[in-house]
Amino acid sequence: MGVQSRPTWRKPASRLPAVLSLGMVCQIGQIVLLRELLMVFHGSELSIGVIFAAWMIGVGAGSWLGARVVERLVRPLLLLTLTAGGVLVLLPVTVLLIRLCRGFFDVLPGAYLSVPDMAFASVVLMLPVCLLLGAHFVFLAQAWRAGSGVEDTSGAARTYIGEAVGNVAGGLLFTFLIVHFLDSFQTAVLAGLIMLAAALSLSLDASRSRGRRKGPQRVVLVSLGIAALVSVPLLGYLDAWAYRLQWHHFAPEHQLVEIRQSRYGTIAVVQREDQYSIYQSGNLLFAVAGPEADSPAHEEHEAAVLAHLALVQHEAPRRILLIGGGLRGTLREMTRHPVERIDYVELDPVLTATVRPYLSSATLAALQDPRVRLIHADGRLFIKTTRANYDMIVVDVPDPATAVLNRYYTEEFFREAESRLSPGGVLVVGAVSTPGMRGRAVANRNATIFHTLQRVYPHVLPLGERHLYLFATHAPDQISPDVEVLRQRYLRRNIETDAFSHRHFDTLLEEGPLRRMNWVIRHHGRHADAHLNAPETGPLFPAAIAEQQSAQDLLPPVVDRYFINSDFRPIGYFHTLVFWNVLTRGPEEDAFTWVLRVEPWWIAPPVALVLATTLALRLVGGRVGRRPDVHVAVLLAVFTTGLSTMALQIALLFSFQSIYGFVYEQVGLIVAMFMGGLALGTALTHRYITDKSDMRILACIQLLIAVLACLLAVALPWSAAPASPAVVFGLFSAMTFGAGLLNGADFPLATACYMALNKRSATATGTVYGVELAGASVGAVLASVVVAPVLGIPACCLLAGIAQGTAFVVLLIARRSYA
Repeated sequence: MGVQSRPTWRKPASRLPAVLSLGMVCQIGQIVLLRELLMVFHGSELSIGVIFAAWMIGVGAGSWLGARVVERLVRPLLLLTLTAGGVLVLLPVTVLLIRLCRGFFDVLPGAYLSVPDMAFASVVLMLPVCLLLGAHFVFLAQAWRAGSGVEDTSGAARTYIGEAVGNVAGGLLFTFLIVHFLDSFQTAVLAGLIMLAAALSLSLDASRSRGRRKGPQRVVLVSLGIAALVSVPLLGYLDAWAYRLQWHHFAPEHQLVEIRQSRYGTIAVVQREDQYSIYQSGNLLFAVAGPEADSPAHEEHEAAVLAHLALVQHEAPRRILLIGGGLRGTLREMTRHPVERIDYVELDPVLTATVRPYLSSATLAALQDPRVRLIHADGRLFIKTTRANYDMIVVDVPDPATAVLNRYYTEEFFREAESRLSPGGVLVVGAVSTPGMRGRAVANRNATIFHTLQRVYPHVLPLGERHLYLFATHAPDQISPDVEVLRQRYLRRNIETDAFSHRHFDTLLEEGPLRRMNWVIRHHGRHADAHLNAPETGPLFPAAIAEQQSAQDLLPPVVDRYFINSDFRPIGYFHTLVFWNVLTRGPEEDAFTWVLRVEPWWIAPPVALVLATTLALRLVGGRVGRRPDVHVAVLLAVFTTGLSTMALQIALLFSFQSIYGFVYEQVGLIVAMFMGGLALGTALTHRYITDKSDMRILACIQLLIAVLACLLAVALPWSAAPASPAVVFGLFSAMTFGAGLLNGADFPLATACYMALNKRSATATGTVYGVELAGASVGAVLASVVVAPVLGIPACCLLAGIAQGTAFVVLLIARRSYA
């Protein structure tokens, strides 16, 4: 009688597809839901942390529940099939509910949801599918352990590695393939089918090893393949119908005309009467009257004001760089001036192609003007790499309501623009304002832009009431608020246009309101609590603008922390969120205002509390013969590792966004790099560390993460210096991979340490995985909502370093009692 072979399903190769599919589905599902929610939340990076936190909370809770279920119902293969089937149903349903969710909130069209509303929507909508994904991880780990026949945490480590590799594959697959060919519903159903097919395949192997019939599973697998092919066109119709419902809540008085997917976001064209509004990722870009309209739209009049008011701030502009705005009419009006060349930089070629059918004939003619060169590129990257110099650089982008847009209002960008200006050149930027800038929110935001400009340019002239125009130069004779000076420049150019005339200067530059606005913007932001208070009223009759500028050196210094906007402390975009929140939801105290009160020393009490609690538990445990401090120390190390690595991810994500400006496209690739490091770190630990329950090794990992975090706090601001995009991308890849590497090394060590205390592998796996994700959710919220905008992106790294340093000390204290 021959030796019976080992059951096929017990071989690692038979379990790999199921493990890899979990990682792929988690990654693809997370990106799909993130992109959908970013559109609902108007693309704000602040909401990225909220979404990540909600995802981590759901998956962590699912892993904790899964551990309890699998201990009572020891049938992991059945549970795997059930959870995979649930994901197949719930993932596309979640996409549909996200598109409908604004209808459940009492908000005006175009209004931003508050932070609590974002958190509530994210948790409630994603919780069902996240619970299933978290439980699926524990079921897979249990199936791997049962297949190997070893009662330890090796199954969890192998599952963790396989999931991370699947994350990498999912991120790359989405970035380079799925995003270009499939819509959200098709992607969600495809991901669910992959997961269910892998679970059924694992069950098929198990049936074969037990000698059971395998026909039913094969029939189901074939049926899934047929269903995938048949569903693709049908899901396209569902996607279009769901978008129409979504835009009914976004803009109920508008009709959705067209939806296009771009590398940089979802482009929507909506129509009201003869006006077309163009949105990207839920943000209004601009509006146009359309090719058949009798008169320009209101926003096209604003574009005309910007074009003519800007170009007369230079005596004889010849070479112009226009960043954004050309499609809304700014370019058309600029071509009416006697300029030699206009370089028009627009990021997205899909946006240009989508909007062309809705543009006026005059705007289309301007795009064909031989003096105009249309360049599809990132504006900041273009300025960083071009060798051309310009008489004027005009930035016509929306307000800095996201980190992407904030990049055009930072000190670093203003310096980059300065290097491309010819002698006597002028930089022009603008933002929405209110008459007199009486509100705290608008004064904070506009004063921040003004003071940041003054860090680079000695002469900055603010003009306008409902829209603030800022002109910056090293040549004071170029810019002027004098109506007659500007009128004569305009008339000498013999400009013919219906959208603007020389009489507009009288209404735009009324002296009384201009003096009051200049007094407010020059004085606000010079006291420690200015960001928390409305601007001072000022004198009844302020001095002339020239006198105000001369006396400005006598004023107190600007409070940099709240009124200097930079790539690595994007306070300008935070002030803009507060401003839009006030405009659309009212002036009540809210979470945004609370965040402005945050101080760096607030981290000291929690650290002191943790250390004191650990010491107290050590004393209590020593008297009763137990070691509660060791349990707390291990779980704290797990929690802080999740918090720290997520804070580092947010810091790297925000930094990458500030430099590259298109994280929406690359989010899958960025997360894939982190997960690649995580997989390698787990694999190395699993292979080369024999005694994984040694708390000294776990403590060393905490110290290494703390050191890495502190090094990143120093390195991140310098990483943006290289002009080569390839070099910058390489630096960020290395930093992201390194953070993932240490995170991956931590998981198998913490799981083994906790199992040495708990003695149950399933409970140890579920608890450690859940606690790590709980820490990650806290880190995501703290880093994106509180730390990065107000204290700066390097402060996210310091937060991670302090958290890991605390865990290191706690482990040292607990280890002494454990020894």
